[in-house]
Amino acid sequence: MDDLEKLAPQSGEETDLVEKRKRIQNRDAVLEALSFASEALGGEGGADMMLAQAEKKLMRQADKIEMPLDGISEALTRASSDIGEACRQIEDIARRFQSNDMNSEALEDRLYALRGMARKYQVTPDELPAMYESYRDQLRLINHQDQLLAQLEKSELRAAEAYKKEAAALHDMRVTAGKKLDKAVQNELKPLKLDKAIFVTDIVAQDDASRWGPHGYDQIQFLVTTNAGTDAGPLHKVASGGEMARFMLALKVVLAEKAAHQGVYVFDEIDTGIGGATADAVGERLARLAKQHQVMVVTHSPQVAARAMHHWMVTKAGGTTQVIPLDLPSRREEIARMLAGSEITVEARAAAAKLLETGT
Repeated sequence: MDDLEKLAPQSGEETDLVEKRKRIQNRDAVLEALSFASEALGGEGGADMMLAQAEKKLMRQADKIEMPLDGISEALTRASSDIGEACRQIEDIARRFQSNDMNSEALEDRLYALRGMARKYQVTPDELPAMYESYRDQLRLINHQDQLLAQLEKSELRAAEAYKKEAAALHDMRVTAGKKLDKAVQNELKPLKLDKAIFVTDIVAQDDASRWGPHGYDQIQFLVTTNAGTDAGPLHKVASGGEMARFMLALKVVLAEKAAHQGVYVFDEIDTGIGGATADAVGERLARLAKQHQVMVVTHSPQVAARAMHHWMVTKAGGTTQVIPLDLPSRREEIARMLAGSEITVEARAAAAKLLETGT
């Protein structure tokens, strides 16, 4: 620190010193050229005086020339003005080259000291200022450790209090939103053959600061019970595969109404273990969801399929899978096959047509 404080290195100083040294080395030649140019342009017998003499001689013979000389006179005046400006710029450059900061001996001493210090601490001269700042901060931390730690502790406490205030406000909003979500999802469950099920959004504030994050201090999970009298548990642990799909359908239908952008939803055999009115209720909710989002469904249920606007039939044969788009007659025929089985009857076709009519 003593070495660096005494030297007081500046950022970019080495480059600046090298540039100045070049200017000093070239100073004599530059000053000689500047002096010559200044004398040639503005000195005794210089260009400026020659212009003045040329104009004076022309003006004496103006009456004999019998032609206007105004243009020549104006041009000579402009040339004289330009020569004067050039002389002023030359004088300015000469003054800069003769300034006090061009002391060669002092410059070499400074450059030598700067590079010597850099070699001593195994850095480049440009890295010396940053090293000085780093050492100064470390020394300050050593000398004022208790004071700095106390300041940091106060800052931490202020930040924690501000965080808890914001997180508490967010918690209250979540609790309010969670109750609305529970009520909306609950209304969707009975038609989906989950009339005994209960859906609860569980929001618990965490006291352990290590579990706090940028989204608040809440631990949130969806709890469900599918049978009366049983305790609620996490959705992914309590619900079966088919129940999980229907819970998610109810949740997606409710949340889709608040969605700010269009999403893509894929439901794989959401109709497992259901039929009749329940399958129809599933299809109706999928159709509602599809009004705002792209919904793709893999299904064996004719009630669900009939609600769709487009159909593809997936078949497997000889190790090859084919996906075939269906037109309206083919859609009707495929739904009739889903209703009747291997032998499609007239009644099945009529029922399929009725389902498609109701679905659209």
